[in-house]
Amino acid sequence: MTIIFLSLSKSFLGADFASQRGIYTDLLREFDKNRHTVYVVAPTERNLGLHTRFIKVANMYLLQVRTGNIRNTNPIEKGISTVLLERQFIRAIEKYINDVRFDLVLFSTPPITFERVVNFIKKRDRAKSYLLLKDIFPQNAVDLGYFGKQNLLYWYFRRKEKKLYRISDYIGCMSPANVRYLLMHNPDIKSHKVEVNPNTIEPDILKSDADEIRKIREEYGIPVDSIVFIYGGNLGKPQGLTSLLQVLESNLNREEVFFIITGSGTERFMIEDWFISKRPRNSILLQFLPRPEFDRLVRSSDVGLIFLDPRFTIPNFPSRLLNYFEYRLPVLAATDCNTDIGSIIEENQMGLWCKNGDIGSINKAINEFISDKSKISMMGANGHAYLLKNWTVDISAQLIMNHFN
Repeated sequence: MTIIFLSLSKSFLGADFASQRGIYTDLLREFDKNRHTVYVVAPTERNLGLHTRFIKVANMYLLQVRTGNIRNTNPIEKGISTVLLERQFIRAIEKYINDVRFDLVLFSTPPITFERVVNFIKKRDRAKSYLLLKDIFPQNAVDLGYFGKQNLLYWYFRRKEKKLYRISDYIGCMSPANVRYLLMHNPDIKSHKVEVNPNTIEPDILKSDADEIRKIREEYGIPVDSIVFIYGGNLGKPQGLTSLLQVLESNLNREEVFFIITGSGTERFMIEDWFISKRPRNSILLQFLPRPEFDRLVRSSDVGLIFLDPRFTIPNFPSRLLNYFEYRLPVLAATDCNTDIGSIIEENQMGLWCKNGDIGSINKAINEFISDKSKISMMGANGHAYLLKNWTVDISAQLIMNHFN
């Protein structure tokens, strides 16, 4: 089959994307390994100073489309750039790969503004389409208070969302709660075209020994004997990070625990201000790290942290969870009550869950890990085993291909 993947992921910014690790690049390599031809269409934003280009990397093809700025910009510019994406993608496809005929259009949310691009390829090539639903927008924006349901922006994006679902022949959701939510709030979607297709990765086989862990911790000034909790990824409003700062502050004087915070996002300035003000000795704030270096830090840590804003009514399922389980870390998740991430990790004894905002319960969970180190290794091993059984790219690829065999 010839597959075209439409994405906004940062994984496709460089010419080395074929070797990058991530939920999308890992999946596309799986298709390539199974002798499918893969094309990727992704943006290169104006602030990078690059022009549209079409390149071949390993056995895959990448069409980088010059667009407006989408990340790390103000909401108005982001909104305009997102709306213009469809026209820019279609023009680039017509110019650079118009002679290629596709069997499958694979795409993900965000954004929801790929509807015209998907429809263009489907009609032209009689292709099938598969949506990897990673984000439910505009409801997530409503949950976070960006705008209300009476706002014209809501109705515009809600209409685009419905169109996207309508032209999707199949929709893969991250978890059972995602499936239930989607069908409940979109009764016109036929249930037979919706399935659980979770976030998946190609697991790394590396495992740190005691000497390497000591070396990594010494590099970053982390006490060798501390129980290390790591938070990595987006530092934005969806994560509800006020609670994270409250947890750090309530543990300021403890020597047996250490916190690593790394990443980028709109809330980073708030976190930087807290670090400048409090000067904590048992936590560190790092810049966004390249994936290999972040993986080293995870392998030297003990417990992975997941935070989601408690206002969410949509069931998010962060892909960072896979990275923690990949390296045998149990998870402490502080989230809203609508995601099923908590029930999944607790039912399978892979970590502990608390409601975001309940600082007492979060600290109780931290103490549980500190007082019983055997629980860390046991839950980490359970998470790793669960990952290998349920969240690897061969599973996700096979779910997609089942519709075409």
